[in-house]
Amino acid sequence: MPVATETGTAVLVMRPFEEGALFEAVRGRALPPWAAEAGASSWGQFFLNFILSHPAVTCVLPASSNPSHVADNLCAGGEVLPAEKLRKRMADELRR
Repeated sequence: MPVATETGTAVLVMRPFEEGALFEAVRGRALPPWAAEAGASSWGQFFLNFILSHPAVTCVLPASSNPSHVADNLCAGGEVLPAEKLRKRMADELRR
């Protein structure tokens, strides 16, 4: 990713939810109240906004055949994307 940022190379992220592993990692956990600061009202939006906000990422392709998941994914990447300090907080949340 650092090389892509330095060279301006486009980065396409496919399957950003790691085949569902990210959702499994937070199963049973409530979305943190501060997630709204990152523009997220669901775990899916939390994950997508984290990825979309990375300076090297050009495009994210979440795969889903579930219409409600597609609708939720479309709410990500809105007006608010996390800056580096908030991205660190988001990453720390996932390590809990």
